[in-house]
Amino acid sequence: MRIAVMQAEAKVLGIERNLDAIDQAAQRAAADDVKILLTPELFTVGYAPYVLRDSLDVSALPDVRERLSRIAAQHSIALVYSLPEVTDNGWLITSTFVDHQGEQLAHYQKVQLFGPEEHEVFIAGTNPPASFEYRGTTLGMVICFDVEFPEVVREASRRSVQLLLVPTAMGRGYEQVCTRLIPTRAMESQLFIAYANHSGTEAGFELAGTSVIAGADGSILAQGGPDAELLAADIDVSTLATIRTEVPYLAEARVDLYAQWSSGTSAGK
Repeated sequence: MRIAVMQAEAKVLGIERNLDAIDQAAQRAAADDVKILLTPELFTVGYAPYVLRDSLDVSALPDVRERLSRIAAQHSIALVYSLPEVTDNGWLITSTFVDHQGEQLAHYQKVQLFGPEEHEVFIAGTNPPASFEYRGTTLGMVICFDVEFPEVVREASRRSVQLLLVPTAMGRGYEQVCTRLIPTRAMESQLFIAYANHSGTEAGFELAGTSVIAGADGSILAQGGPDAELLAADIDVSTLATIRTEVPYLAEARVDLYAQWSSGTSAGK
């Protein structure tokens, strides 16, 4: 299955401009026979937590979701988008998967918040990585900082995820997350990872680009630079059985023993 990662600079609160950018990326990707387009964290509204809290018209969000579904249906391409979600308990950062007909198949709330702005504006989700089927592949979703925790990605593997879709908003100076950590996460949990970052500057925050699609063997299938671009790669999940047999990280993980260590009840105590 061919997938694409959109890397671009969003305009903070520029929803119309950002929707147009997603629409154009979806059109380009569909012409390249891409089946899934992944967009960055909070791209539709721009990554600027304080500005969003103070100035975003949250009543517009249902219409934005509807328009994103129409983009997917118009171009017959599945779409992963990220928006704030406002609940009685507070604001969350979310990602949503809609299929090529614009129907929602999965929704996820970010668990690991990063930095003072996110912690002040948002609350953390508590649900495990999303896991769902699409076109014969088990897909999963987490967001940004989530993927930097091996426990989160390993949990996705335990839920049979073959391709993990990760919207992010990562700043300059952290490019090693894309070039080193993401391929390592993919290799140690033996799944594919697509990681979509912003480029440019949003509300004074310089974003790193460097989006990546990593193979389950730790290989880099596509790597972005610092500027806007559309990355694509073919994902062959049939290779996972061989990868997982040759190096049986998942089959031989002694999960029960590790839990004993954490609880202080191992045999050595």
